[in-house]
Amino acid sequence: MVSHSGLITVIERACRKAGPRLRRDFNEVQHLQVSRKGPADFVSMADKRAEDTMIEELQKARPDWGFLVEERGEIAGDPDKPRWIIDPLDGTSNFLHGIPHFAISVAVEDPHGAQGKPEITHGYIYQPLTDESFWAEKGRGAWLQDQRLRVSSRRHLDEALIATGIPFLGHGNFAQWSRIFGAVAPEVAGIRRLGSAALDLAWVAAGRFDGFWESDLKPWDVAAGMLLIREAGGFVTDFRGQDMAMQRNEFLAANDGLHSKLHKLVANSLR
Repeated sequence: MVSHSGLITVIERACRKAGPRLRRDFNEVQHLQVSRKGPADFVSMADKRAEDTMIEELQKARPDWGFLVEERGEIAGDPDKPRWIIDPLDGTSNFLHGIPHFAISVAVEDPHGAQGKPEITHGYIYQPLTDESFWAEKGRGAWLQDQRLRVSSRRHLDEALIATGIPFLGHGNFAQWSRIFGAVAPEVAGIRRLGSAALDLAWVAAGRFDGFWESDLKPWDVAAGMLLIREAGGFVTDFRGQDMAMQRNEFLAANDGLHSKLHKLVANSLR
């Protein structure tokens, strides 16, 4: 068994506390109370319960840490201490339609990272139905359970399977996405849209997908997955190929052999 830090143990314990309830709710999805949060953006009671469980468990372990979470927003903690960034149910639409592809995503953000800037140091993405735990610690690699992860070794676009997220009602820039799709699709082996950005990123880290692009995502969607990819030997940038993905809300990920090729296609499509 690979050893990991106490923080990963804390996150794993919280995810495995929330996971069984999500599995039960998923099996009874037709009975869930569902409220409308915005256009085509639904939040289930399962989502809220999972978030409550995660916050409760993580607060027990680190009572002075703050949170950035999907439903409650920011929960203040000691500003000199790290904070948790959590999506308790990434893939809510899948969940509510009975599609078995969703995950819990947890990241730790240290306010005093490299160059004194906030930095993600730990990431954990848990798929409750498959019981897969993708996790990473800065400088210690990325893992699926106790198996080391590496991004794919493919070097040619015509062999590459690329994941994306398609804009929908009230979310995203469809015109921009269409231009990128029009440039990328003819060059690659396939494009997939599975409905969970966290799992898309985890699957890039695991070499299942060769690349990924999407915009208009939130920190809790991508924080853990970005660390996973980088610790698995891949790259995550904005659409210009710069290290400004979070700031520009543009995410382009791939291995070292494909990233520059994808970046050129994407950048040229947006000129």
